[in-house]
Amino acid sequence: MKKEFLNLGRQPLSNKFLKKEQFANEFFFDLVILFDEETKLVSMKNFVEPKQNFNNEYPYWTSKSIPMVKHFKNTANMLKKQYKPNKVLEIGSNDGTFIKNFSRDDSICVEPCGNFAKYTNEKLNYKTYSDYWNFNLSEKIKNKNGRMDLIYSANCISHINDLDNVFRGIKNILSDKGIFVFEDPSCLSVMERNSYDQIYDEHPHLFSVISLNNLLEKYGLTLFRVDNLEVHGGSNRIFVKHIDNRYQEVEFSVEDNLKKEKEFGLNDFVTYQRFADRVEKSKCDLLELLKEAKDSNKKVMCIGATCKSSVIFNYCGIDESLIQCISDTTPDKQNLFHPGTHIPIVDRGDININDYDYVFLGAWNFKDYIIKNENEFKGKFVTHVPEVHCV
Repeated sequence: MKKEFLNLGRQPLSNKFLKKEQFANEFFFDLVILFDEETKLVSMKNFVEPKQNFNNEYPYWTSKSIPMVKHFKNTANMLKKQYKPNKVLEIGSNDGTFIKNFSRDDSICVEPCGNFAKYTNEKLNYKTYSDYWNFNLSEKIKNKNGRMDLIYSANCISHINDLDNVFRGIKNILSDKGIFVFEDPSCLSVMERNSYDQIYDEHPHLFSVISLNNLLEKYGLTLFRVDNLEVHGGSNRIFVKHIDNRYQEVEFSVEDNLKKEKEFGLNDFVTYQRFADRVEKSKCDLLELLKEAKDSNKKVMCIGATCKSSVIFNYCGIDESLIQCISDTTPDKQNLFHPGTHIPIVDRGDININDYDYVFLGAWNFKDYIIKNENEFKGKFVTHVPEVHCV
């Protein structure tokens, strides 16, 4: 049985940055979150069609984020050193930041966004299937390229509505000794940090280790290692193998994470109800801070036109009257308007940060990096994680 515990209101497509003439036809949906008492999986009630989000105009370039470039290089080096895969498949390869650390001859990309599939195919020369991951695609790739020793996916598996199709495809194409490694936001971290902005149209599911442990068994797959990461504000790197794979021993980290999550209460619906109460308080506290700043003639900007900021601003009803602009390093977002609330997005180089009294961290997961880079700022940084406060 699935139970509703959180309603984040009417939300737009979080990565759909707009021109003024597009405001009138903007797409919205109701962002309602459910807890499955059987599997313990957290999911959205109303899924958004994949083509609404992942298409030829997807704006996020991984390579534009210096911390993520470093993260993926380190991850690739670790996987090569520890597991020595021959054939590598990446699901959701974006602009190839991860896969380019592997040989072109032995690597395959799956990327549904046509702009990035074209880029990795034509500019980086990696064989790329421009399609959505599912069982039929796994069969097509397997028939032409054989089974894969390493299947890797970062911030993608939780983006896919149909998990049954996902895991059947993984089971089908994973070699006998192969491993499936994927990174996605951690449900435990979201609950601990009150980072409700990790749940949005592109993230229809929020994984706990408990829920994955329950789900994977059905497909003849099992967890054998879990790495807890700080990336994206708290993620898990999940390592999966065939149940009958004796080459990879199940590490202590699996039981350790299951224990931590059970102790926190991720098995229990009441935990999610309490989380919803904290989310409501966060909204009230943030609006109070911003309205006080406005009443005192203080100016506020935001750094990071992110999916996270989209959830926060639309849930809280924060528009240009409270936050005057958003700076972002991604050229494809600049000179457009933020989804839903239509706050203008600017190039950081076009503004003087000291014209503002407060900077809201729309990319709070890069807080330390941003504060270090903006060390000349004389005002106060604001974040809502784990509670609304000035840094």
